[in-house]
Amino acid sequence: MPELPEVETIRRDLDKEIVGRKVKSVEVFGARSVRRHPDPAELVARVQGRKVTGVRRTGKYLVLDLDSADVLVVHLGMSGQLLHVRSAKEPLPRHCHVVVTFVTGGQLRFVDPRTFGELFVAGGGSLAEEVPELAHLGFDPILDVMSWAAFGQLLAGRHTALKVLLTDQRFVAGIGNIYADEILFAAGLRYDRPADSLSPQEVRRLYRSMVETLSDAVKHRGSSLADEQYRDLYGEVGDFQGQHQVYERAGQACRRCRHTISRAKVNGRSTFFCERCQV
Repeated sequence: MPELPEVETIRRDLDKEIVGRKVKSVEVFGARSVRRHPDPAELVARVQGRKVTGVRRTGKYLVLDLDSADVLVVHLGMSGQLLHVRSAKEPLPRHCHVVVTFVTGGQLRFVDPRTFGELFVAGGGSLAEEVPELAHLGFDPILDVMSWAAFGQLLAGRHTALKVLLTDQRFVAGIGNIYADEILFAAGLRYDRPADSLSPQEVRRLYRSMVETLSDAVKHRGSSLADEQYRDLYGEVGDFQGQHQVYERAGQACRRCRHTISRAKVNGRSTFFCERCQV
């Protein structure tokens, strides 16, 4: 599933490509991708003819501001891709469920083989009310800059294991399985350490590792794993997977100490870590 760095990469590209563009038409080929609208014609009517005035990211969600009271929200789900093409004459790829054509500036195509992702329109002023999952998001580790002491206060009194806490969207928005493992390795902390057991120095390391790992991943345009399902706005794979220190490296040598990378299960999902480097 695309996480914060992948969604932020797409947001920055959308900001360059579609802000200021007017929507000429919207075509829906798969009703499941617009499932919050029982009648897909509602989405079409609220987006068609509107101009995109801005693009934001809220956790793992993209929010396209329209020159009305509405926003177009995009969630990529497990396998969704949002692709920009210059010409509408380019053949549609398989599993293309929604196409947004601009008066000038080509098309946006929403491609999603597994159909867990979605697009929907909501009122911009009542987005949190209409979309409860957005109302309860935690802080954004890229946008909401804070001191490490303030971060430590958020951890205080939480006996939750670090991996579980980092992937809890109500605590911090946008981090998933990949980057939680990479952040904890960079901080030298085990996935099962209780959050309230960290020393001030460890709190500082964790906060710095979180910000630096995510920022570096954005610079590398995200991570594309073996299935290469994550693609950026132009259909290209990310580059950060080559920088992974532990994720999906079980049985391989740790690049820091040469000990073998281990794998454990947390909430039914694989967790990768180094027994020596992480305490």
